[in-house]
Amino acid sequence: MHEQKEFLKDYDDSKYKKPSTTVDMVILTAADIETNARSVPDKVLRVLLIKRKGDPLVVDVTDPYKGKWALPGGFVNYFEDLDTAAIRELEEETNVSNVYMEQLYTWGKVYRDLRRRVISTSYMALVDSSKLNIKAGDDAEDACWFDVKATPLEEIKTQTQTGYVRKTTYELFLINGEHEIKDTVIVTKEMDGRTSKVDFQCMDNPSGLAFDHATVIFYTLERLKNKVEYTDIAFSLMPELFTLTELKKLYEVITGKALYSRNFRDKMEKQKKMVIETDEWESGKPYKPARMFRFNPDWAEA
Repeated sequence: MHEQKEFLKDYDDSKYKKPSTTVDMVILTAADIETNARSVPDKVLRVLLIKRKGDPLVVDVTDPYKGKWALPGGFVNYFEDLDTAAIRELEEETNVSNVYMEQLYTWGKVYRDLRRRVISTSYMALVDSSKLNIKAGDDAEDACWFDVKATPLEEIKTQTQTGYVRKTTYELFLINGEHEIKDTVIVTKEMDGRTSKVDFQCMDNPSGLAFDHATVIFYTLERLKNKVEYTDIAFSLMPELFTLTELKKLYEVITGKALYSRNFRDKMEKQKKMVIETDEWESGKPYKPARMFRFNPDWAEA
């Protein structure tokens, strides 16, 4: 211990450049969209965005992202854990806590922020939008929910001597009333023998999201799509009581695949035992009422 103290006393860290550390929050919710008054509404995924203060038409060399929409987030304090910073940012932006949240990925490309060297860790939070009181933070002029969807546009696969390179182009589309945002994300997978490497790139778009946040959102949607197949993550987007049709529509919007009602019911009730039937029924709906279910927290041990 004495030797360690002596070392630290003479240690000079000023010769090392220090990158800034931030957390970015991808806060997702699910909402109903009316397509037919006499049928169960479809679902849509929404992501919370904040509008950075400033005029996007006025060039500011000190902050080229002024006036753009971005993910909520902020800098990590010096004596603050990453998870603590993420929880703090979530509470500051949504006024809620104790929701599903997980750390996703660390983004560290050198010029992802043109103002300084910034390394950011992204988090996914799943919330019920009806219980939120959204507010814009001090560094934002607005905060809104945007419908979000990623659509594949093109895939090019090139064989190499030891594997292949597959480049897939996606369009990330976000909409909220008069605000429409389109960004292009390119995912490149290189397979070299048994070794694989994946790279994410956001194409420069003056009218797109700030920083590389289109890539961060796309990555989050892919993680949610994958995890919904083998975990109970989808139930974090559902109310306490729900119908199986409502749950099925949520799975469909997350996976992008149509599901057969009977197969889905058997999977939820009998195979995985993820839901529990209740004695309650829907009421006040213009269509035939259905029985309500609730999540089975012991499904993995059933």
